[in-house]
Amino acid sequence: MPRLRQVPRAEASPEALKAYDRLFGDRDPVVEPGTATGTPGNWWTVFALVPDVLVHAQDGFALLNSRRRALTPCQRELALVRTGFAAGSQFVFSQHCKAARAAGVPEEKLAAIPAWGVSPVFDAADRAILAYTDELVLQDGRVQDATFAALREVLSDEAILELIYAVATYRMHATICRALRLEYDDVDERIIEVPAPGQGGAAFDVMGQIQR
Repeated sequence: MPRLRQVPRAEASPEALKAYDRLFGDRDPVVEPGTATGTPGNWWTVFALVPDVLVHAQDGFALLNSRRRALTPCQRELALVRTGFAAGSQFVFSQHCKAARAAGVPEEKLAAIPAWGVSPVFDAADRAILAYTDELVLQDGRVQDATFAALREVLSDEAILELIYAVATYRMHATICRALRLEYDDVDERIIEVPAPGQGGAAFDVMGQIQR
């Protein structure tokens, strides 16, 4: 379950109600969750807690998808699928796989994104975008000069600014979804101690067991 309260239809602001109507029809999404893409839909019901934050987020989605963009939809979605994977967000990754298909990204490229560095399906432009995305997400923006030089070979300055804005935006959403356990990021911590069998002293002296 999300870590914050969800806003039922009866308490929703006019801004939230517009989103609810678009995504859930006349259902109360807290009582009857579920969207057309199969997600619970609780990103919307939690963001509805602060209506102007919900509006700001939706405006950001529209901005990135505007026809005014220099970055192509395929380039954007290639980067955003990788952003979801690299940031460890099942929700961002899963949703943008669907968006990437709609944008025309071939299935063989989608399947190869998790291990893109060893895949032959990506051309030089794809690889420059993916490398830049990895350094934005995994190196916290410490982009190497060689990576940036490769990117400038394939994208205009305008497209590069749009790319970094898109990746940084969805890295933020990946962080929020994991932190609040929204949608497909409602998962238990998987890095936990696995108990040793038995109760003997040797079972607890791990360092003693591995030393010669």
